[in-house]
Amino acid sequence: MPPEKPHWAHLLREVVRSGLCTGCAACVVACPHDVLQYDHERAFKPWKVEADGGPEDCTHGVKGCTMCTRACPRFRTWEPEVDTHLFGRPRAAEEVAGVARRTLLARAADPELHQAGQDGGLVSALLVWALEHDVIDAALVSGLEGDGTSWRAVPRVARTKEEVLASAGSRYTYSANTLAYREATEAGAERLALVGMSCQASVPAVMAARKAGKVARRLTLSIGLLCSKTFDDAIFPELFEARYGLRREDIAKINIKGVFQIWTRDGQYHEVPLKEGHAWTREGCLHCPDFAAEHADIATGGIGAFNDWTLTIVRTQRGEEVLEGALADGVLETRPVEDDPDVLPLLRRLARVSRRRWPEGADPAPRLLPATAGTGGPPA
Repeated sequence: MPPEKPHWAHLLREVVRSGLCTGCAACVVACPHDVLQYDHERAFKPWKVEADGGPEDCTHGVKGCTMCTRACPRFRTWEPEVDTHLFGRPRAAEEVAGVARRTLLARAADPELHQAGQDGGLVSALLVWALEHDVIDAALVSGLEGDGTSWRAVPRVARTKEEVLASAGSRYTYSANTLAYREATEAGAERLALVGMSCQASVPAVMAARKAGKVARRLTLSIGLLCSKTFDDAIFPELFEARYGLRREDIAKINIKGVFQIWTRDGQYHEVPLKEGHAWTREGCLHCPDFAAEHADIATGGIGAFNDWTLTIVRTQRGEEVLEGALADGVLETRPVEDDPDVLPLLRRLARVSRRRWPEGADPAPRLLPATAGTGGPPA
Protein backbone atom coordinates (compact mmCIF):
# COMPACT_ATOMS: atom_id res chain seq x y z
CA MET A 1 0.00 0.00 0.00
CA PRO A 2 1.51 3.37 -0.99
CA PRO A 3 2.36 5.76 1.86
CA GLU A 4 -0.24 8.35 2.74
CA LYS A 5 0.43 11.76 1.23
CA PRO A 6 0.56 14.52 3.87
CA HIS A 7 -2.38 16.92 3.78
CA TRP A 8 -4.47 19.17 6.06
CA ALA A 9 -4.97 16.57 8.78
CA HIS A 10 -1.19 16.23 9.13
CA LEU A 11 -0.61 19.99 8.95
CA LEU A 12 -3.24 20.60 11.62
CA ARG A 13 -1.67 18.09 13.99
CA GLU A 14 2.02 18.69 13.32
CA VAL A 15 2.08 22.48 12.86
CA VAL A 16 -1.13 24.33 13.70
CA ARG A 17 -1.85 22.61 17.02
CA SER A 18 1.75 21.86 17.99
CA GLY A 19 2.70 25.53 18.35
CA LEU A 20 4.94 25.64 15.27
CA CYS A 21 2.46 27.64 13.18
CA THR A 22 3.62 31.23 12.64
CA GLY A 23 0.37 32.35 11.01
CA CYS A 24 2.00 33.12 7.66
CA ALA A 25 -1.17 31.96 5.83
CA ALA A 26 0.78 30.29 3.03
CA CYS A 27 -1.45 27.22 3.29
CA VAL A 28 -4.56 29.37 2.87
CA VAL A 29 -3.18 31.10 -0.22
CA ALA A 30 -2.00 27.85 -1.78
CA CYS A 31 -5.19 25.84 -1.20
CA PRO A 32 -6.74 25.24 -4.66
CA HIS A 33 -10.11 24.23 -3.20
CA ASP A 34 -10.77 27.30 -0.99
CA VAL A 35 -11.51 25.18 2.08
CA LEU A 36 -8.95 26.91 4.34
CA GLN A 37 -9.72 30.19 6.08
CA TYR A 38 -7.75 32.47 8.40
CA ASP A 39 -8.31 33.88 11.88
CA HIS A 40 -7.36 37.56 11.61
CA GLU A 41 -8.10 38.46 15.20
CA ARG A 42 -5.95 37.03 18.01
CA ALA A 43 -5.11 33.48 16.94
CA PHE A 44 -3.61 34.32 13.52
CA LYS A 45 -3.95 30.73 12.40
CA PRO A 46 -5.54 28.81 9.52
CA TRP A 47 -8.69 26.77 9.99
CA LYS A 48 -10.75 24.56 7.75
CA VAL A 49 -14.41 24.93 6.86
CA GLU A 50 -16.97 22.28 7.85
CA ALA A 51 -17.44 21.09 4.27
CA ASP A 52 -15.23 18.52 2.56
CA GLY A 53 -14.20 16.46 5.54
CA GLY A 54 -14.88 18.77 8.45
CA PRO A 55 -12.40 20.97 10.37
CA GLU A 56 -9.94 18.16 11.15
CA ASP A 57 -9.76 16.33 7.82
CA CYS A 58 -9.94 17.13 4.12
CA THR A 59 -11.54 15.00 1.43
CA HIS A 60 -9.33 16.69 -1.16
CA GLY A 61 -6.28 15.68 0.85
CA VAL A 62 -7.48 12.12 1.17
CA LYS A 63 -7.74 12.07 -2.63
CA GLY A 64 -4.15 13.25 -2.99
CA CYS A 65 -4.03 17.07 -2.66
CA THR A 66 -0.91 18.04 -0.68
CA MET A 67 -0.78 21.74 -1.52
CA CYS A 68 -1.18 23.09 2.04
CA THR A 69 1.71 21.02 3.37
CA ARG A 70 3.88 21.95 0.40
CA ALA A 71 3.30 25.63 1.12
CA CYS A 72 3.98 25.55 4.86
CA PRO A 73 7.39 26.91 5.93
CA ARG A 74 7.31 24.93 9.19
CA PHE A 75 6.21 21.49 7.95
CA ARG A 76 8.64 18.65 8.61
CA THR A 77 12.12 19.08 7.03
CA TRP A 78 11.50 22.60 5.80
CA GLU A 79 14.87 24.21 6.56
CA PRO A 80 17.26 21.80 4.81
CA GLU A 81 14.82 21.53 1.90
CA VAL A 82 14.77 25.29 1.40
CA ASP A 83 18.49 25.75 2.03
CA THR A 84 19.26 23.13 -0.59
CA HIS A 85 16.84 24.67 -3.07
CA LEU A 86 18.23 28.20 -2.65
CA PHE A 87 21.90 27.57 -1.94
CA GLY A 88 22.60 24.01 -3.09
CA ARG A 89 23.37 22.87 0.47
CA PRO A 90 22.13 23.12 4.05
CA ARG A 91 23.59 25.94 6.13
CA ALA A 92 26.91 25.26 7.86
CA ALA A 93 27.36 25.35 11.63
CA GLU A 94 28.96 28.79 11.51
CA GLU A 95 26.06 30.21 9.48
CA VAL A 96 23.79 30.65 12.48
CA ALA A 97 22.15 33.64 10.78
CA GLY A 98 21.85 31.92 7.43
CA VAL A 99 23.71 31.84 4.13
CA ALA A 100 24.79 35.24 2.78
CA ARG A 101 26.35 36.35 -0.48
CA ARG A 102 26.90 39.95 0.58
CA THR A 103 26.25 42.13 3.62
CA LEU A 104 26.21 45.93 3.72
CA LEU A 105 24.41 48.97 5.12
CA ALA A 106 21.99 50.73 2.79
CA ARG A 107 19.24 53.34 2.63
CA ALA A 108 17.06 55.15 0.10
CA ALA A 109 18.62 58.03 -1.82
CA ASP A 110 15.19 59.58 -2.42
CA PRO A 111 14.51 61.89 0.57
CA GLU A 112 10.78 61.17 0.44
CA LEU A 113 11.30 57.41 0.68
CA HIS A 114 14.05 57.88 3.24
CA GLN A 115 11.85 59.90 5.57
CA ALA A 116 8.73 57.78 5.16
CA GLY A 117 10.45 54.45 5.64
CA GLN A 118 11.80 52.73 8.71
CA ASP A 119 15.57 52.95 9.24
CA GLY A 120 16.30 54.73 5.97
CA GLY A 121 13.58 53.47 3.65
CA LEU A 122 15.62 50.73 1.95
CA VAL A 123 12.68 48.35 1.40
CA SER A 124 10.53 51.13 -0.04
CA ALA A 125 13.31 52.11 -2.44
CA LEU A 126 13.77 48.52 -3.62
CA LEU A 127 10.04 48.09 -4.23
CA VAL A 128 9.68 51.35 -6.15
CA TRP A 129 12.68 50.49 -8.30
CA ALA A 130 11.36 46.99 -9.01
CA LEU A 131 7.92 48.34 -9.94
CA GLU A 132 9.29 51.08 -12.18
CA HIS A 133 11.75 48.74 -13.94
CA ASP A 134 9.24 45.99 -14.77
CA VAL A 135 10.76 43.49 -12.35
CA ILE A 136 7.47 43.01 -10.49
CA ASP A 137 3.84 43.92 -11.13
CA ALA A 138 2.89 44.42 -7.49
CA ALA A 139 4.12 43.94 -3.94
CA LEU A 140 2.35 42.20 -1.06
CA VAL A 141 2.92 44.45 1.95
CA SER A 142 1.17 45.58 5.12
CA GLY A 143 -0.64 48.80 5.87
CA LEU A 144 -2.63 50.26 8.71
CA GLU A 145 -6.36 49.74 8.89
CA GLY A 146 -8.60 52.74 8.28
CA ASP A 147 -6.98 56.12 8.82
CA GLY A 148 -3.95 54.56 10.53
CA THR A 149 -4.80 55.54 14.08
CA SER A 150 -5.88 52.01 15.02
CA TRP A 151 -2.33 50.68 14.51
CA ARG A 152 -3.91 47.43 13.31
CA ALA A 153 -1.77 45.96 10.55
CA VAL A 154 -3.56 44.49 7.52
CA PRO A 155 -2.39 43.02 4.17
CA ARG A 156 -2.14 45.48 1.28
CA VAL A 157 -1.14 45.48 -2.40
CA ALA A 158 1.30 48.14 -3.61
CA ARG A 159 1.50 48.85 -7.33
CA THR A 160 2.81 52.44 -7.36
CA LYS A 161 5.26 54.63 -5.50
CA GLU A 162 2.34 56.27 -3.70
CA GLU A 163 1.06 52.90 -2.48
CA VAL A 164 4.56 51.90 -1.38
CA LEU A 165 4.83 55.14 0.60
CA ALA A 166 1.45 54.45 2.21
CA SER A 167 2.75 51.07 3.44
CA ALA A 168 6.11 52.35 4.70
CA GLY A 169 7.18 51.90 8.30
CA SER A 170 6.93 49.11 10.86
CA ARG A 171 3.93 48.07 12.90
CA TYR A 172 5.08 45.29 15.29
CA THR A 173 1.59 43.80 15.27
CA TYR A 174 1.06 40.97 12.80
CA SER A 175 -0.21 41.07 9.26
CA ALA A 176 -0.22 37.94 7.06
CA ASN A 177 0.83 39.81 3.93
CA THR A 178 0.46 36.68 1.81
CA LEU A 179 -3.30 37.16 2.07
CA ALA A 180 -3.04 40.10 -0.34
CA TYR A 181 -2.17 37.57 -3.04
CA ARG A 182 -5.71 37.12 -4.32
CA GLU A 183 -6.36 40.85 -4.65
CA ALA A 184 -3.12 41.28 -6.56
CA THR A 185 -3.68 38.41 -8.97
CA GLU A 186 -7.34 39.21 -9.57
CA ALA A 187 -6.14 42.63 -10.76
CA GLY A 188 -3.81 40.92 -13.24
CA ALA A 189 -0.46 40.87 -11.41
CA GLU A 190 1.70 37.89 -12.34
CA ARG A 191 5.05 38.78 -10.75
CA LEU A 192 4.82 39.55 -7.06
CA ALA A 193 7.22 40.69 -4.39
CA LEU A 194 6.42 39.54 -0.87
CA VAL A 195 7.58 41.74 2.00
CA GLY A 196 7.22 40.18 5.42
CA MET A 197 8.73 39.01 8.65
CA SER A 198 11.13 36.07 8.64
CA CYS A 199 8.39 33.44 8.71
CA GLN A 200 6.63 34.96 5.69
CA ALA A 201 9.90 35.56 3.84
CA SER A 202 10.42 31.78 3.70
CA VAL A 203 7.12 31.19 1.90
CA PRO A 204 8.22 31.81 -1.71
CA ALA A 205 11.29 29.60 -1.37
CA VAL A 206 9.35 26.81 0.38
CA MET A 207 6.69 26.86 -2.32
CA ALA A 208 9.31 26.83 -5.06
CA ALA A 209 11.27 24.00 -3.45
CA ARG A 210 8.14 21.88 -3.09
CA LYS A 211 6.66 22.89 -6.45
CA ALA A 212 3.49 24.46 -5.08
CA GLY A 213 2.03 25.43 -8.44
CA LYS A 214 1.24 28.83 -9.87
CA VAL A 215 1.40 30.59 -6.51
CA ALA A 216 5.07 29.63 -6.24
CA ARG A 217 5.76 30.86 -9.77
CA ARG A 218 4.16 34.24 -9.10
CA LEU A 219 6.08 34.97 -5.89
CA THR A 220 9.22 36.11 -7.68
CA LEU A 221 10.93 38.30 -5.05
CA SER A 222 11.10 37.91 -1.28
CA ILE A 223 12.22 40.76 0.97
CA GLY A 224 12.49 39.66 4.58
CA LEU A 225 12.38 41.77 7.72
CA LEU A 226 14.61 40.73 10.62
CA CYS A 227 12.20 39.82 13.39
CA SER A 228 12.48 38.45 16.91
CA LYS A 229 8.74 38.68 17.60
CA THR A 230 5.52 40.54 16.94
CA PHE A 231 2.89 41.51 19.48
CA ASP A 232 -0.79 40.98 20.02
CA ASP A 233 -2.89 44.04 19.28
CA ALA A 234 -3.94 44.11 22.95
CA ILE A 235 -0.55 45.62 23.80
CA PHE A 236 -1.91 49.03 22.85
CA PRO A 237 -4.74 49.32 25.41
CA GLU A 238 -3.27 47.00 28.03
CA LEU A 239 0.33 48.25 28.15
CA PHE A 240 0.94 51.47 26.25
CA GLU A 241 -2.27 53.17 27.34
CA ALA A 242 -2.99 51.54 30.70
CA ARG A 243 0.54 51.95 32.09
CA TYR A 244 1.95 54.88 30.15
CA GLY A 245 -1.07 56.88 29.01
CA LEU A 246 -0.13 56.46 25.34
CA ARG A 247 -3.33 56.07 23.33
CA ARG A 248 -2.94 54.31 20.03
CA GLU A 249 -4.64 57.13 18.15
CA ASP A 250 -1.99 59.53 19.45
CA ILE A 251 0.99 57.40 18.32
CA ALA A 252 2.77 58.56 15.17
CA LYS A 253 5.66 56.07 14.94
CA ILE A 254 7.03 53.02 16.75
CA ASN A 255 10.49 51.48 16.61
CA ILE A 256 12.32 48.91 18.69
CA LYS A 257 15.96 49.47 19.65
CA GLY A 258 16.26 47.53 22.88
CA VAL A 259 13.16 49.44 24.06
CA PHE A 260 9.87 50.45 22.48
CA GLN A 261 10.59 53.86 20.98
CA ILE A 262 7.30 55.71 20.61
CA TRP A 263 6.77 59.09 18.99
CA THR A 264 3.40 60.77 19.49
CA ARG A 265 1.62 63.16 17.16
CA ASP A 266 2.34 66.10 19.43
CA GLY A 267 6.08 65.65 18.81
CA GLN A 268 6.96 63.94 22.09
CA TYR A 269 9.18 60.88 22.42
CA HIS A 270 8.61 58.06 24.90
CA GLU A 271 10.37 54.82 25.82
CA VAL A 272 8.77 51.66 27.18
CA PRO A 273 11.01 48.80 28.42
CA LEU A 274 10.90 45.97 25.93
CA LYS A 275 10.66 43.33 28.66
CA GLU A 276 7.30 44.77 29.69
CA GLY A 277 5.90 43.71 26.32
CA HIS A 278 6.80 40.03 26.63
CA ALA A 279 3.35 39.08 27.95
CA TRP A 280 1.83 40.28 24.66
CA THR A 281 4.18 38.23 22.44
CA ARG A 282 2.13 36.63 19.68
CA GLU A 283 1.76 32.87 20.11
CA GLY A 284 3.10 32.19 16.62
CA CYS A 285 6.44 33.78 17.55
CA LEU A 286 7.16 31.66 20.62
CA HIS A 287 8.85 28.82 18.72
CA CYS A 288 10.02 30.62 15.58
CA PRO A 289 13.75 29.93 15.04
CA ASP A 290 14.36 32.44 12.24
CA PHE A 291 15.37 35.93 13.32
CA ALA A 292 17.37 36.74 10.20
CA ALA A 293 14.88 36.06 7.36
CA GLU A 294 17.24 33.34 6.20
CA HIS A 295 15.31 32.36 3.07
CA ALA A 296 14.56 35.81 1.70
CA ASP A 297 16.25 37.04 -1.46
CA ILE A 298 17.23 40.10 0.56
CA ALA A 299 16.99 40.28 4.35
CA THR A 300 16.79 43.70 5.97
CA GLY A 301 16.68 45.09 9.48
CA GLY A 302 17.17 48.21 11.55
CA ILE A 303 19.62 46.78 14.05
CA GLY A 304 22.94 48.30 14.97
CA ALA A 305 24.26 51.75 15.74
CA PHE A 306 22.75 53.76 12.89
CA ASN A 307 19.07 54.67 13.03
CA ASP A 308 18.79 55.67 9.38
CA TRP A 309 20.73 52.82 7.76
CA THR A 310 19.43 49.30 7.20
CA LEU A 311 21.48 46.16 7.65
CA THR A 312 21.12 44.48 4.25
CA ILE A 313 21.88 40.80 3.70
CA VAL A 314 21.82 39.61 0.10
CA ARG A 315 21.16 35.87 0.08
CA THR A 316 20.32 34.81 -3.49
CA GLN A 317 21.27 35.60 -7.07
CA ARG A 318 17.83 37.16 -7.53
CA GLY A 319 18.46 39.42 -4.56
CA GLU A 320 21.88 40.36 -5.95
CA GLU A 321 20.37 41.30 -9.31
CA VAL A 322 17.74 43.56 -7.71
CA LEU A 323 20.23 45.25 -5.40
CA GLU A 324 22.76 45.80 -8.19
CA GLY A 325 20.09 47.23 -10.47
CA ALA A 326 18.94 49.67 -7.79
CA LEU A 327 22.55 50.66 -7.06
CA ALA A 328 23.32 51.19 -10.74
CA ASP A 329 20.36 53.57 -11.02
CA GLY A 330 21.42 55.54 -7.97
CA VAL A 331 18.31 54.88 -5.89
CA LEU A 332 20.32 53.57 -2.93
CA GLU A 333 23.14 54.86 -0.78
CA THR A 334 25.44 52.29 0.82
CA ARG A 335 28.29 52.03 3.29
CA PRO A 336 30.43 49.06 4.38
CA VAL A 337 29.04 46.90 7.14
CA GLU A 338 32.41 47.35 8.84
CA ASP A 339 31.36 50.94 9.65
CA ASP A 340 29.29 49.36 12.41
CA PRO A 341 31.61 46.74 13.93
CA ASP A 342 29.04 45.55 16.45
CA VAL A 343 26.18 44.85 14.05
CA LEU A 344 27.20 41.38 12.82
CA PRO A 345 27.93 40.07 16.33
CA LEU A 346 24.50 41.44 17.32
CA LEU A 347 22.90 39.70 14.33
CA ARG A 348 24.46 36.38 15.31
CA ARG A 349 23.48 36.79 18.96
CA LEU A 350 19.85 37.51 18.11
CA ALA A 351 19.82 34.62 15.62
CA ARG A 352 21.03 32.24 18.33
CA VAL A 353 18.33 33.42 20.72
CA SER A 354 15.65 32.67 18.14
CA ARG A 355 17.09 29.27 17.21
CA ARG A 356 16.95 28.19 20.84
CA ARG A 357 13.16 28.56 20.73
CA TRP A 358 12.72 25.65 18.32
CA PRO A 359 11.19 22.84 20.38
CA GLU A 360 12.53 19.38 21.03
CA GLY A 361 10.55 16.80 19.12
CA ALA A 362 10.27 18.90 15.96
CA ASP A 363 12.65 18.39 13.04
CA PRO A 364 16.11 19.06 14.54
CA ALA A 365 17.63 21.00 11.64
CA PRO A 366 16.58 24.51 12.79
CA ARG A 367 18.17 24.08 16.21
CA LEU A 368 21.67 25.34 16.90
CA LEU A 369 24.30 23.11 15.36
CA PRO A 370 27.03 21.98 17.77
CA ALA A 371 29.66 24.49 16.71
CA THR A 372 27.43 27.43 17.66
CA ALA A 373 25.62 26.00 20.65
CA GLY A 374 27.51 28.26 23.06
CA THR A 375 27.40 32.01 23.42
CA GLY A 376 30.58 32.43 21.43
CA GLY A 377 30.87 30.35 18.30
CA PRO A 378 32.38 31.25 14.93
CA PRO A 379 31.04 34.18 12.92
CA ALA A 380 28.17 33.86 10.50
